[in-house]
Amino acid sequence: MTENEAPFPGQPSDRAEQPIVAEVLADRHSAQPPVRARELLALVLLVVAADVAMYRGHGYAGMAMFFIAAPLLLLIGAPRPQWRPAIAVVGAMLLVVAARLVWCGSPLAVASGFVLTVALAMALAGITPYALDALLYAFSAIPAGYEGLMLYRRSAAGSSPRAPRVSWLNFALPLAALLGFGTLFIMANPDLVTWVSTSLERLVHSARRWLLEIAPTWQEVLLWIAVAWISIGLLRPTFRQTTESLADAARLAEAPAESPLYSACRNTLVTVIALFAVYLVFEYKTLWFRVFPQGFYYSGYAHEGAFWLTVALALATAVLSAMFRGRMLGDTRLRRLSRLAWIWSAENMILALAVYNRLHIYVGFNGMTRMRVVGLLGISAVVVGFVLVIVKIARRRDFLWLFRRHLWTAAAAVFLYAVLPVDMLVHTYNVRRILAGDPAPSVQISVHPIAPEGFLVLAPLTESRNPIIREGIRAMLAEQELVARQRAADRRRLGWTTFQLADRMLFDRLQAKHGDWASYATAPGRRAAALERFHHYAYQWY
Repeated sequence: MTENEAPFPGQPSDRAEQPIVAEVLADRHSAQPPVRARELLALVLLVVAADVAMYRGHGYAGMAMFFIAAPLLLLIGAPRPQWRPAIAVVGAMLLVVAARLVWCGSPLAVASGFVLTVALAMALAGITPYALDALLYAFSAIPAGYEGLMLYRRSAAGSSPRAPRVSWLNFALPLAALLGFGTLFIMANPDLVTWVSTSLERLVHSARRWLLEIAPTWQEVLLWIAVAWISIGLLRPTFRQTTESLADAARLAEAPAESPLYSACRNTLVTVIALFAVYLVFEYKTLWFRVFPQGFYYSGYAHEGAFWLTVALALATAVLSAMFRGRMLGDTRLRRLSRLAWIWSAENMILALAVYNRLHIYVGFNGMTRMRVVGLLGISAVVVGFVLVIVKIARRRDFLWLFRRHLWTAAAAVFLYAVLPVDMLVHTYNVRRILAGDPAPSVQISVHPIAPEGFLVLAPLTESRNPIIREGIRAMLAEQELVARQRAADRRRLGWTTFQLADRMLFDRLQAKHGDWASYATAPGRRAAALERFHHYAYQWY
């Protein structure tokens, strides 16, 4: 085939396709809003903020700065911001995360901040920040960043601003005269020669040291490129969100029909209603309003048992959601099936109360822990999920509506755990129990790691009437004072990005009450002996 011959029928021509591809890309770029100076400035500042917080920073305060700066810079740089209530909600959540990081940071809080930053970019682009969509949006930022860079290149190539004509001689001649005559005048005075030479040496030395300090490494340059690339993708997304719709019942309502699964669903609901009724009576008789004997298996009933009942609630949520979908929503007998669903739903709510009761029994046995907070948040998320299923059935929503809100519920539980001062809340409860005469929660202070915010609330136990607990806590705080002093020295050396308010408050309080445990601070052997007695004593409630 010669150069001018046409291809075979149905065979694509490369030369013909190239203009088409270029035209498609041009159309996609033309649909994008123009590149403005504020967008480029926001990108540069985002890179600077990320460099300060992630590469040159050494702690959670630096990340808090980033999660405050990033939303503001995304607002400034957004080419076509869509003002929605979600922006205010996500922005407020980011402020809470930043406050948590300044107070007493954690990796979970940092991860929450990154997820919320993506959610804010979605809201600015007019996309509802559903949990799974946020993940897809984050991944789509990589190809979107490439398209954004191509748009920037096209924009730069299309704009060639002309600099005003200024004669270089207007500046060159006066500068040459200044340097020439100034040098002659300096050389005529030996004292000036010495002063200028010394000053130049100092200036060169300072400049060299400054350049070595700010000179980026190749890893830092890679961070700059990655942050700029992803930021462009967040500001100029290619992600398209699937819209929600009403359930199939909206379409089936015009032509009602009987579902072949109706009898199976009805029989299943009757079976689980009877089973739940029998089990709830058993649960009520065995675990409610009774005094537990010595040696009662608290871990098996209140810990493991609560977990399995939570799984049962989650399974009930899935079963009920699966029943009321598709053709079942258009069945003429749906009203009778709904009555059975409401009865089973009521039983599930009573079962949820049973789970809360089991957790209450476990907390009453030996106090609060981080994992018991996780359990309370977990069962609460399951209960909210079940309520969402009831709403789905009542309003005839589709599975996508339910799935997205289930993920929102789970994300909200994780967010609450990330930003709550969990250790402070946990040990405030435990300290009150111990001071009221119940020593069992001391095991949670003895065997579990405690964050600085948790140590802040232990000081009242140094006045406990129980001598083993009192001396054990004094020895523990004496040890913590040594740790806090070293931590404060490290943070002074590393700079402001490592600041933690809880650490600072703890160090100040420990120094102020140093006299209560001074004998332990200077005697490591005595301190270790007191801690050993305390651990051995508390372990009986493990």
